Amino acid sequence: MTDVSLIGLGPMGIALARALQSSKFTLTVWNRTAERAKPLLNQGTVLAPTALAAVQASPVVLVCVADYSASRAILAAPGVHDALRGKVLVQLSTGTPQDARDDWAALSGVAYLDGALLATPGQIGRPDTPLFISGEARALAACRPLLEAIAGNTQHMGEPIGNAAAWDLATLSCMFGAMSGFFHGVRICEAEGLPVDGFSQMIGAISPVLGEMIQAEGEAIHAGRYGEPESSMATCAGSGRLFVKQAREAQLDASFPEFLKGQFDRALGAGLGNERLAAMVKVLRQPPQPA
Repeated sequence: MTDVSLIGLGPMGIALARALQSSKFTLTVWNRTAERAKPLLNQGTVLAPTALAAVQASPVVLVCVADYSASRAILAAPGVHDALRGKVLVQLSTGTPQDARDDWAALSGVAYLDGALLATPGQIGRPDTPLFISGEARALAACRPLLEAIAGNTQHMGEPIGNAAAWDLATLSCMFGAMSGFFHGVRICEAEGLPVDGFSQMIGAISPVLGEMIQAEGEAIHAGRYGEPESSMATCAGSGRLFVKQAREAQLDASFPEFLKGQFDRALGAGLGNERLAAMVKVLRQPPQPA
């Protein structure tokens, strides 16, 4: 028997295995392509011949494959469901909250945790790496030291099984939205002959202030408080128009500015011009229009 079994040895799976080895956990691994396990085996790690054998080898089973469909195909192999009873299964594949709920339902009777790693493979094993976990607190307590070996900032997001995936997608939405704005900012800098590295360093330096702005808008939404803005929706919409104007003048790709301007136009059309920027959520709460 080993401490933990890991199913999936893509780049993230390899990083998880390395972190577990560094923390002296004994490890059994399985991957469809067994060749990927070779670099791990000279440190006492065991290669299981089948997914079933991997599940049988340890009290905790981590699954980290491309998506939930791939995971379900593996866990549907004969005998695997029964072998998981009495163990803790931690799903670290990527998916939606509904994917997590469907997975949990399909594995009834198994102590199931759904996890979302907010990290690249190179960030695994650090004390500040976030891992969102949803599911039974008792199951998490049984394997928390192991999970903190791969992500020191392991957070329990509640027992509803879809919570971790929801927090993950909400966070990624914020990150990729900000990144899209950053990339357009890079094109503004390039168009004006400004240093891109200087721009990125400046954004990093003022990121706490930007974070305060986001937090303030979130608190306003939570409280339903949209009046008396320091900067009104109409004022912000003016910046949206400037983004489009500058992109056209500099002959830049205007897809991101046009998207922003479209959002502001919707908000102004809904009569939200004198409210704070947080009121944009009122527009997004409207039912989607039929295609």
